[in-house]
Amino acid sequence: MLQSLHVKNLALIEEAELEFGPGLNILTGETGAGKSVLIGSVNLALGGKFEKEMLRKGAQYALVELVFQVEDEKVFEKLQQMDLAQEEDGTVILSRRLMPGRSVCKINGETVTAKQVKELAELLIDIHGQHEHQSLLHKKKHLEILDAYSGEAYQRSAGKVSRLYHQCKKLRQAIEEESMDEEAKAREQAMAQYECQEIEDAHLKEGEDEELEARYRKMSNSRKITENLAESYALSGSDSPQGAGDALSHALRALQSITMYDEELAQLEEQLSEIDSLLADYNRDVAAYLADCEFDEEDFREVEERLNEINRLKGKYGKTIEDVLQYGEGRRQRLKKLEDYDSYMQGLTKELSEKEKELWDACGELSGIRTQNARELTVRLVEALVHLNFLSVEFEIAVRPGQTVTANGYDDVEFLISTNPGEDLRPLVQIASGGELSRVMLAIKTVLAGRDSIDTLIFDEIDTGISGRTAWKVSEQLDTVAKAHQVICITHLPQIAAMADRHFVIEKSSTDDGTITDIRLMDAQASLQELARLLGSDALTEAALTNAREMKEQALTHKKTKSF
Repeated sequence: MLQSLHVKNLALIEEAELEFGPGLNILTGETGAGKSVLIGSVNLALGGKFEKEMLRKGAQYALVELVFQVEDEKVFEKLQQMDLAQEEDGTVILSRRLMPGRSVCKINGETVTAKQVKELAELLIDIHGQHEHQSLLHKKKHLEILDAYSGEAYQRSAGKVSRLYHQCKKLRQAIEEESMDEEAKAREQAMAQYECQEIEDAHLKEGEDEELEARYRKMSNSRKITENLAESYALSGSDSPQGAGDALSHALRALQSITMYDEELAQLEEQLSEIDSLLADYNRDVAAYLADCEFDEEDFREVEERLNEINRLKGKYGKTIEDVLQYGEGRRQRLKKLEDYDSYMQGLTKELSEKEKELWDACGELSGIRTQNARELTVRLVEALVHLNFLSVEFEIAVRPGQTVTANGYDDVEFLISTNPGEDLRPLVQIASGGELSRVMLAIKTVLAGRDSIDTLIFDEIDTGISGRTAWKVSEQLDTVAKAHQVICITHLPQIAAMADRHFVIEKSSTDDGTITDIRLMDAQASLQELARLLGSDALTEAALTNAREMKEQALTHKKTKSF
């Protein structure tokens, strides 16, 4: 559930904070007061596009923050996948700081990308904008709605279709890429043979280059190594009065001559003896190294030539010996295919044929599942449409198998409707008015809400093109949805506003510093006055307030007695 919305420095909003509750949250206000800006701010927090013109005049930045109270395990799993912090009380905070040219998105205080915010938002909130019902004019949307209604069996079948479709696509690409004439095949075969032979003749071993480079480095610096090591031997040995070994021997003899006078001196003698022994070991090791340190010109040349050969192959076939060997193995496999090219191509063609049959069968299975769900969804939508004052309505979801297969199957899905007795069913795009489309979309949202784990639904002027009794029906339907979900709705109709569990008013006012939009939660009396204004009263007369009071009582009666 969306607990609160905090907006700062956005368009006409200097700063506003709304605390929403469960059930039906209604926002009303004069035209131009900033209702759309408020919904736009939610979209911005969820990663929507920001234009610098949206920034309040004179402000350096804008801020939008949404605070959700979450219980859905899917949200916590998503946070874990994103490696984001989880609050113990289930709070999820989405914020976005907006500046000209850039913005900073955060989830629970950690900076994230706009894409991550959008992925998480899909599990938290569903926004129905003012013009979304126009999407019903496109058949692509009809397929999306049907698929959204369908259950786990659909998900499994759709996943199978998608997998097979991409397998077939990959095989077709392979056949297209592998197709060649005899001349091209002969050229590639000759090149593959040459490359395989070149790599094979080199007898490469992994790690060989590192070992050779170490040997080459040692040989290249052999003179410097010999000179410096000989100097170290002389300075640490006993052959010279200046050597550390000779000095250490004198020191040890001096200490040994006095150890009889104090037991503690024996410990010092032991330490110095260990040092003398270590130095003697060092000198023997250095002498042995110097004895073996002979420069062999022929050996050096062989190492250099081998390194040059390895580096030449690495320059052609890969950065490392492992890369070169892998390339060679790949070319050997390719050579095998080319040597039996006709059989290889026949195998690809056969595999594609088998996969295409599997795909077609899987599409048929998916179509059957869609057809079954279309019947169920049709019944539920008709019930919802009747409740929305379509007094004589026929509705059908046509699922027609086509000849073109996509990753979604081969079905062509279209909504058909008849709103008058005796009329044939016709495509929704041909007969539905704006008001009818908005009611159809509300019916769809109502039905899908029962299968949707998203807790918060936002409707921005779902009441477009309706009035009178139909407005009451829409109001009742919104109340029905609000029994299972948190609903936030912007409206200009008193019938819908009367049904509010929490009623906010959006007002625009002018000051010396400019125009600002203010949003506040109304108490019962203020809500009645706003209803009177929505009913068209220029003045808050007792008659207008009585009319508003009667409308509110009618809404409360529905809440207590009606369910759908």
